Amino acid sequence: MAFSFSFSGDDIEEDTQQTPPPAPPPPPADSGAANPTASPPTAFSTTTAGAFPVQGKPLLPPLLHDLDHLLARLPSKIAFGLLNVDLEVDPDPSHGDGGNQRQLALPRRELWDVRVQLMAEDDDPSPSSAAAGEPSESSEARAGLGQHDVKTGIYEGGFKSWESSVDLVKVLARERTIEGLLSRGPSVVVELGCGTALPSLALFAWALDHGTTPKHPLSLVLADYNPSVLYLVTLPNLILAWALQQRATTPLVAEAFTPDGELELTPELLAAFRSSLAEHRIALAFLSGAWSPEFVDLLYSALPADLPGTAATLVLGSETIYSPFALESFSATLFAMLQRERRERPEGGARAVVAAKRLYFGVGGSLDDFVDRMRALGAAVRTLAEETQGVHRGVVDCALP
Repeated sequence: MAFSFSFSGDDIEEDTQQTPPPAPPPPPADSGAANPTASPPTAFSTTTAGAFPVQGKPLLPPLLHDLDHLLARLPSKIAFGLLNVDLEVDPDPSHGDGGNQRQLALPRRELWDVRVQLMAEDDDPSPSSAAAGEPSESSEARAGLGQHDVKTGIYEGGFKSWESSVDLVKVLARERTIEGLLSRGPSVVVELGCGTALPSLALFAWALDHGTTPKHPLSLVLADYNPSVLYLVTLPNLILAWALQQRATTPLVAEAFTPDGELELTPELLAAFRSSLAEHRIALAFLSGAWSPEFVDLLYSALPADLPGTAATLVLGSETIYSPFALESFSATLFAMLQRERRERPEGGARAVVAAKRLYFGVGGSLDDFVDRMRALGAAVRTLAEETQGVHRGVVDCALP
């Protein structure tokens, strides 16, 4: 099954201005938790199979991807554009920025450039992924570059930038999230269904720019259903974000930018990228496959073994609940992670920030249903932001009470 969502604003253009159709009525009250004395249902159930399970077609198993292997799959250069996001920072003048507006430029690899890479890989039949035990990714990548937002059991929308991801970036900026994480101690950020990873790109750029003193370690985990999304857009976008941040101070990086709006990925540049990660104590991990208990176990195997009980964990998700099946899978995975954090890092105060549309027309998912599901499982949910112009959207915070 292949389909599109039939409303505008699916893939964000550089100006971020959209004119979508009318949205459903505003949601109910925005705070509260499930009755703590009630027995919550089991998070993972037999229906937790993926966004749109296809009978007889297995979903992709969870798989970790080595950073060196992903870097080896990059082309010699990548073309990109910039998405300018207006941020409203903390209005408290004692925090330094006052109530001024500022812009954040987030890089995104051009989709035509992704197509060029895929055509080049078709001409070179040697499967670089075979040695890592990965499935063939050509069909899933081409499905993501076609007319459909999602193709059932093959592609989950990761090549596009979705409007709720911009809402999430704005909330993370307003709450000064990265400052709160890095000031506490070692921290973990996981973006589920990352795709082009706009929220993670913002946090990554802010972490690189966070003062000049030695920083606490940051583990950044990028997870998407499709392995091809990770090496074709997620990692390239992270490299671009780093390069833009280093461009003014590092001649090697400045010289890698071409007049045509491309970044040359020389061995020296990629080595500098790796060195910068180590210098800033940032560890990257990449995970693909369907959400499941095995997915959660594999995700935690990628985290440092010496994380203290006070380490803070932040889980991010945007546009991950667009269907009832996706909502169920995502809710179960998220709640399982919050439970595990409570057991392993009880003082860390793990939380999740999730952005979504109030209703996904013709598909069945909704933010209100997600909130109800998380509260039924036992989480406390509160609203952080609402968008009532055009397509109604919201951003919510989830944590264990």
